[in-house]
Amino acid sequence: MKKLLIVVDFQNDFVDGALGFDHAKTLEKRIVELIKEYKENGDDLIYTLDTHQTNYMETEEGRHLPVVHCIEGTHGWELYGEVKDLLKDDLCFKKETFPSLDLANYLKDKEYESVLLVGLVSHICVLSNAIMVKAALPNTPISIDLSATSSAFSDTHEKSIDVLKSMHIEMINE
Repeated sequence: MKKLLIVVDFQNDFVDGALGFDHAKTLEKRIVELIKEYKENGDDLIYTLDTHQTNYMETEEGRHLPVVHCIEGTHGWELYGEVKDLLKDDLCFKKETFPSLDLANYLKDKEYESVLLVGLVSHICVLSNAIMVKAALPNTPISIDLSATSSAFSDTHEKSIDVLKSMHIEMINE
């Protein structure tokens, strides 16, 4: 049985763009290592793209997070660094809000040995997608690599980790 790696929103705007933060850049090396490892082992890879349109500020999210980011087709919307080239042929789910219902629906008929999530931002999109994956694959071990996810807000990051642990999602590289 295969393993699955999900790279969540490792996009320019979350690394060094509109919502970027210094620590995000340091995650690239570990994410690249994992992508290469999963590809070498013949495992599956999926990535998500936070995807907004030019009317972002008029959306529910835009009213609560009034920072224009990840506008489809812009540089900020694209995957960051080497990750962009490594994932160009893999399955992508564009999502207009935090979790991807399409990803959850896609996974619900699949079987995996395990699922590992990495990417940005830990307390929003990684958290919400991990919960969706857990709902779609309730008997599959789900993990998050803490050396490959982060947030600009360490306190909120830690709280989200606690919530995920309470849902039986394992944290690795603590």
